[in-house]
Amino acid sequence: MRRASNARGRAGEGLKSVRPKVAGVDLGAREHWVCGPEGEDGSCEVRTFATTTAELERLVHWLLEQRVESVAMESTGVYWIPLYELLESNGIEAVLVNARHLSGVPGRKTDMIDCQWLQKLHSCGLLKGSFRPDESICRLRALQRERANLVGERTRIVQRMQKALDQMNVQVHHAVSDLTGTTGLAIVRAIVDGERDPAELAKLRDWRCKKSQAQIAAHLRGNWREEHLFNLKMGLRRYDQISLIIAEYDAQLGHWIAELEPPDRRGQSAPSHPNATKEKGIRRRGEGNKRDAIWRLAGVDLTRIDGVSASAAETVLTEVGLDLGKFPAERNFVSWLRLSPKLSVSAGKPLPKRKNGTGATRVATLLRMAALAVSRSQTALGAYYRRIARHKGAAVAIFATARKIAVLVFRMLRYGQDYVDEGVAVYESRFQQRRLRQLTETARQLGYRLAALEAA
Repeated sequence: MRRASNARGRAGEGLKSVRPKVAGVDLGAREHWVCGPEGEDGSCEVRTFATTTAELERLVHWLLEQRVESVAMESTGVYWIPLYELLESNGIEAVLVNARHLSGVPGRKTDMIDCQWLQKLHSCGLLKGSFRPDESICRLRALQRERANLVGERTRIVQRMQKALDQMNVQVHHAVSDLTGTTGLAIVRAIVDGERDPAELAKLRDWRCKKSQAQIAAHLRGNWREEHLFNLKMGLRRYDQISLIIAEYDAQLGHWIAELEPPDRRGQSAPSHPNATKEKGIRRRGEGNKRDAIWRLAGVDLTRIDGVSASAAETVLTEVGLDLGKFPAERNFVSWLRLSPKLSVSAGKPLPKRKNGTGATRVATLLRMAALAVSRSQTALGAYYRRIARHKGAAVAIFATARKIAVLVFRMLRYGQDYVDEGVAVYESRFQQRRLRQLTETARQLGYRLAALEAA
């Protein structure tokens, strides 16, 4: 720990303080600069602490001695996480500030001035913290994100297995639609175990396969080179290992979700899904228990929204949590997901859009996939997608439909409303009525009156 000067200098001169007992922290990889609250003479003490756990505990103890109520810090990499969690556990409010909000402040040249600016702006109520769910949800989020990384890694392994099969001209992807399905994995395991007869491999087909044994066998004759067989064997071994790890993550997530369930809903099952076909698909994929657990936790069934699976609903809950009261309205939630159109206009002229920081969040990515899934469905969301796509293209339709799904998620979690699909016919009828009202009003403004054509 090192103690710096007490003078603030020119940082924040002339700004009126409304929260005196606050501090500012400028984070670094090796040391943190901390500016304490102002004294009676207007000066503030600045100290530096190392990033070890002992030093972080000393930092928090010093803040407690200063009777600090809230601490503002920049979201720099992952350096903020240990200090944030330590402050939270000691009852000190931690405000995570977007570094971009402070990048335009002139005159900041040193870390010491940075922490002073943070403290001064925070004391004046000029800093807004980033959204962060409750600690119990953050536990789930950490596991869910690592599980998503493992799923991505397993997908890359499947691609390498597919490459090894293609190099041997064993066209499993032509015989079955999914290499990791029941039939696909059975064929791959038999090949690794030494089976080379296409007819014997074709006998492993599941009864639900559309192709016959003869059609499947025609694609399973290869050259069986040893190096490709070895690559396939190692790929299958890694696939099985990662699948076991993912299963452990699922079990731990299920255990922690069960701990957060309200007592009055424990042991209950989710109500029947209005779409029997979708509910059957959820049960077939083995996600029935996950859907029930999500319903017991949230009190609403997010899978009622067309295109949202049980896994997607679990990801949404672990990312945003149950308390969406921190968002004043649904438009704020949509903006946080980066699903609202970015209108950059200055003096009536469009500005070039910045590429940094405009990518989709994890939840937004899932909602885009859900929007694509409903593109051809006979649902209200599907009709909405197709109407937008006809005029503005598929990319805009996916974005707009994902935004609409985000609004539905917000309403379900915030107000406990259940989503009910009104169907294509009702949606199209309501849209035509709205068009008719707009045309009637336009004609009235121009001095005309619309008249219905008589039926032939």
